[in-house]
Formats: sequence, structure tokens, C-alpha cells
Amino acid sequence: MLSLLLAAANPAVETAHDAHAHAGTEGGLVHDLVTKFGIDGVNVGMQLLSFTILAVVLYQFAIKPIIATMDERNAKIDAGLKNAEATAAQLAAAQAQAATQLKDAQLAANKIIDEARKTAKELSEREAAASTERAAAQLAKAQQAIGLEHKKMLDDARTEIARLVVATTERVLAKKLSDADRAGYNEAAARELTTV
Repeated sequence: MLSLLLAAANPAVETAHDAHAHAGTEGGLVHDLVTKFGIDGVNVGMQLLSFTILAVVLYQFAIKPIIATMDERNAKIDAGLKNAEATAAQLAAAQAQAATQLKDAQLAANKIIDEARKTAKELSEREAAASTERAAAQLAKAQQAIGLEHKKMLDDARTEIARLVVATTERVLAKKLSDADRAGYNEAAARELTTV
């Protein structure tokens, strides 16, 4: 490969050498500068050719892949940023939807609680009214039972008092009364006790 490069550079070197020789005959400012600084046209041409080859090789095998990699990374970064923006928008939408659903659920829960309180209050009032009615009915029954018991007790007391009156009267009179007399005295005593 080096031989190919040298063969390609050979005509350029000969041309540069001819130009140098021609410039030497003419003289001038360029010739003076070249001689003063010791510039050799062949070496400069070879260095330019080497630098050009090096630049092409570096561009082809180093710079171009690096640029491609950087472009690919930039594309990935741009895609990632777009994806992040889309994800942020989706997150914001999801948060807004969740907040709306939470608010709706809270309103529904409050409505259910209010209905439960209302139902509990109505049930409590109905139970209180029913309890009051049952208590009033039991009180009325108890008063009726007390009245009947009182009447029975008075009737029993009258009967006992009448019997005692008859027994006392028999002793006082010291005689035995017949059943008809006894019934008459009982009735008279009962009438007297009824008026009392």
C-alpha cells in the first residue's frame, strides 16, 4: 500500500521539484522565503498527502462513527424526552381522573352516610313511638288488672265481713240461724257495705 502511495505521490513530487527549480531561476520573494526557511517542496507535498490520507482515514473510521453514535444518542435522548413529556401528560391526566373519582366517591359516601343517618333516625323514632305505645298499653292493662283486683278484693272483703257479721250475730243471739235467715242477713250486710 505504501508503494501505491509513493507511486501516486511521485508525479506530484516531480511537479513540485520542477516548480522549485523554475522558481530558482526566476528568483523573487517566494524563492527567497523558501530558501531562508529551508522549505523543501517534496517534503511539504508528502506531508500534505500524508495528512490528507490521515484525515480521510480518521474521518471514515473514527469521526464518522462517532458522529453517527452521537446522532443516534441525540435521537434516543429526544425520543426519551418526548416519551417523558407524554408520560408526564398521562400522569397528570391520571391524577386528575383519580382526583375526580375520589371526589365522586366522597360525595357518594357522604350521601350514603346521610341516608343511613336519616333511616336510623326514622327507625329510632318509630321504635320510640312503638315502645311508648307498648308501655301505654301495658300501663292500661296493669291499671285494669289493678282495678279488677281491687274490685275482687272488695267483693272478698264484703263477703268475709258479711260472714263475720252473721257469725257474730249468731253468737250474740246465741241461736242457730236458718239458711234463709243467714242469706237475708248477708244481703242486708252486703247492701250496707256497698253504700259505704
